Amino acid sequence: MRASNLLILTSKEIPSKAEFISHKLMLRSGMIRSLASGIYTWLPIGIRVLKKFKKLVRNEMDFICANEVLMSSIQPIELWKESNRYKQYGPELLRFKDRKKREFCLCPTNEEVITDLIRREILSYKHLPLILYQITTKFRDELRPRFGLIRAREFIMKDAYSFHINNSCLDITYNIMYDAYNRILNSCCVDYRSVIAENGTIGGFCSHEFHILASSGEDKLVLSNNSKYAANNVIAEALSRNKKNYITKSSLTLIDLKRFNKFYIKTKVKMLIVSCKRNKLLALLLVNNHKLNNIKFEKHFELSKPLKLLTNEDILNVIGEHRNFLGPIGLNLPIVVDKCVSLICDFTAGANQNNKVYVGINWNNDLPLPNIVDLRHVLAGEYSPDCVGKLLIKRSIEVGHIFKLGTKYSNVMNAKFMSSIGINKPFVMGCYGIGLTRIIAATIENNNDKYGIVWPEKLAPFEIVLIPINSHKTKEVIDLSEKLYTCLIKAHFDVLLDDRDIRLGHKLTEWELIGIPHRIFISERNKPKIEYNNRKNKKSIFINPDDLIHFLTSKNIFNFF
Repeated sequence: MRASNLLILTSKEIPSKAEFISHKLMLRSGMIRSLASGIYTWLPIGIRVLKKFKKLVRNEMDFICANEVLMSSIQPIELWKESNRYKQYGPELLRFKDRKKREFCLCPTNEEVITDLIRREILSYKHLPLILYQITTKFRDELRPRFGLIRAREFIMKDAYSFHINNSCLDITYNIMYDAYNRILNSCCVDYRSVIAENGTIGGFCSHEFHILASSGEDKLVLSNNSKYAANNVIAEALSRNKKNYITKSSLTLIDLKRFNKFYIKTKVKMLIVSCKRNKLLALLLVNNHKLNNIKFEKHFELSKPLKLLTNEDILNVIGEHRNFLGPIGLNLPIVVDKCVSLICDFTAGANQNNKVYVGINWNNDLPLPNIVDLRHVLAGEYSPDCVGKLLIKRSIEVGHIFKLGTKYSNVMNAKFMSSIGINKPFVMGCYGIGLTRIIAATIENNNDKYGIVWPEKLAPFEIVLIPINSHKTKEVIDLSEKLYTCLIKAHFDVLLDDRDIRLGHKLTEWELIGIPHRIFISERNKPKIEYNNRKNKKSIFINPDDLIHFLTSKNIFNFF
């Protein structure tokens, strides 16, 4: 393509409302423009990147013999009610009615629709296993859309669904898709991790998330510094290590809180009061510097969601004491103890009296050990759950999620097939999502410098840009530029010829910002040679024009990244 025919809408101004570097650079490089909160228009530069990523994903899906379909962006609400997710999904599900008062929603995900399709069309085990996928626009009515395409309301996603006769068959496809996602992210040249994850509203019995590491990310990953252990922070198991036994008085001692010394502060535990269903209250006991993990807790108990922690005012009204002085001895509420607290000796807790605490408390001696559950978030520096190395906590951006759904949807939606022995059985399902627009943004978070984007070759809007210098002054520069442009196209390179009559400095600034990997300068000064320059390392090499194609292929410069 010629730059004179390309709509290039770069900007020097840094958008004031953009927080993430990817959001700033996508706006400045002319990839996107904001239409409404969390909704964007893609411009020609951005579309070229998006098309390349779609092609990359389709190639991987073709490789594993997945079938492409295209489902509607509008879904009947009856399917969501049939799957019992209508209320569960919450306000992110954008609902509306047509002129006949029939309820619909904008598609946030497709488990119901794909299950409905398969139960109508696939009747026999002979069609299984089967993988269907689509690349389409999704909509989730985010409460606070932010960070550009990282947390948008409308986004483009590849979602795939697999159908099987049993779990063993599902395991094979799950591993195949897992490997495909790794290949996709490797092509993006990003620092990423696949981690054990929480299933959330999608459901199922096993899942993995794919995260691109970024200091600006919203998520936290828990990684071992000496093994392959990796998990999302919300489900990472906290190991409980027995603390050193302190020598204290054998009997309980009641003292004023103001007289605490550092020794007792280290063994202080805190009590949280939560509201369960039917207004029942539950007391949770954690080490003072540990944080309650809502996801872990909700797995074990029936709750009114979202989890409601009682405020100090609520506690004063219900129990009559300040929350800082609540403790397990004499408390007339069911108690759940974090694993770490269950192993502490001689700990300190409130005495359920104003400004009073008990010290030197020990389980079984001073009170029976209640129900023990892993309740807390892990901390950096703790031992890894696989007992190999210690834990690191890193920020990241989630870009993909795969699930073993089992029969969660096929059971409730009565989706069955005839087995080889003539018995109707529910489909065993898998689900595999990867966010294309989010990965593009996250790739920029990993690949940028002070000048702009540094695209990996497979995602760049163009592989090569030809830049004639002072072409209006000499016909030889124009002729050579046209000749090289034609040769590169015939050699199947994705090349852009910057034939615009503008200052060289302006051209260089734009291509630095947009981030095309390989640049070739044609000028009267360098003849008979041309100058090759790499966007990432800025290294320039002078070569003969006739050797350009050989140079680009034999030097393998397209593997610089």
